[in-house]
Amino acid sequence: MQVHLNYGKEKLAVCLADDLAVSVISKRKMPVLQEPITAVEQALKAPIGCAPLHQIARNAKKACILICDITRPVPNGLILPPLIRTLLNSGLNSDQIEVIIATGLHRPNEGAELTEVIGDPWVAETIQVSNHFARDNDAHTYVGTTSQNTVVKLDRRFIQADLRIVIGLVEPHFMAGYSGGRKIVAPGIAHRDTITALHAARFMEHPMTTNCILEGNPLHEEQLEIMEMIGEVLALNTVIDEQRLLSYVNFGDVIQSHLQAVQYTRGYAEVPIVERFSTIVTSAAGYPLDNTYYQTVKGMVSPIDILETGGSLIIASACSEGIGSKEYVAAQKRLLSDGSEMFLSNLLKKNHAAIDEWQTEMQLKPMKHGTVYLYTDGLTDSERQLTGVQMTNSLENTIVESVTRSGDNRVAIIPEGPYVVPRYLPET
Repeated sequence: MQVHLNYGKEKLAVCLADDLAVSVISKRKMPVLQEPITAVEQALKAPIGCAPLHQIARNAKKACILICDITRPVPNGLILPPLIRTLLNSGLNSDQIEVIIATGLHRPNEGAELTEVIGDPWVAETIQVSNHFARDNDAHTYVGTTSQNTVVKLDRRFIQADLRIVIGLVEPHFMAGYSGGRKIVAPGIAHRDTITALHAARFMEHPMTTNCILEGNPLHEEQLEIMEMIGEVLALNTVIDEQRLLSYVNFGDVIQSHLQAVQYTRGYAEVPIVERFSTIVTSAAGYPLDNTYYQTVKGMVSPIDILETGGSLIIASACSEGIGSKEYVAAQKRLLSDGSEMFLSNLLKKNHAAIDEWQTEMQLKPMKHGTVYLYTDGLTDSERQLTGVQMTNSLENTIVESVTRSGDNRVAIIPEGPYVVPRYLPET
């Protein structure tokens, strides 16, 4: 049989022998909103936990809207125009509205990439759109210190606005449980010091800091405490299907509306599986998430609950932009020189992570379970050596080798990668 994995902007075909017992793990079919713009407009008029946007905006003098960067396929082209028109129709002038790309510590989105993120030329022509820069000390203001001693510094443009709105995509996240909502603020527009505190090993190594877990997740709880410090924040939450079409949208109080969007997403993204596999083939979700090896790690972590100890986890990722930041390269080099145990031991001593080393830390999780194999045509030879995983030039051959080695012909295929989280729930 032939299956297709999300890979770059295309699909990657994988041919599987007829004698394999193949299980394709996907979301159940999601409904798609037939009139998505109308759905957004209705959400703004019928919010969760607050008054309709047009009423709130009447008393506002400055509105700041946060959107995700290029790594998240948020349908901003559908969402921003009706949102901004609502603000304009409520009495705000275009110069009283600003859109900030919540880059966290990612690189800024500029040029053609900025156009893609915004998704609508009218928005770019009408409203000021700019990037967040986490390393710019003067661009941030001190908000407070959490009960876990995280010093919170956030982009002052957002804090000083009297109408604050975040736009996000609600999907599984391998640290925060689910993306969107509070996460767009912290780490999205946080100062470098706050971001590195939130990614310290004291959070990352907690067993509840993982995919699809909110209750008891210390990172999520820290983010909630940060939101309490800020005051009122509104959120426009979206959920998309496998074809990146809008399936769900809501608007309202950032915490309440986000939780409702999570509840909707759970029914599709979390897939119960009654068995574990010695051979798993997955993706890094395709474009834009698989642009770098750094983001590819998310696809390695998501399926480990159904990976047999000592099994093979085979992932395909285009890595069209290479391995990632220079800081991430440095972390990967330390992993290779120190080894997994010493690398982790050194992390546990620190209150602030080095930039991007948390992704190297997360890679240790699947490596503890089994052997990770990477298929890509986007890395140089030197970058391949830095991954710390096994490379393969043939998914088919690696699958056969894994099946032969394990003596188990069952193979799990996860075409959508980290957007689907399989849960091991054996029948009782």
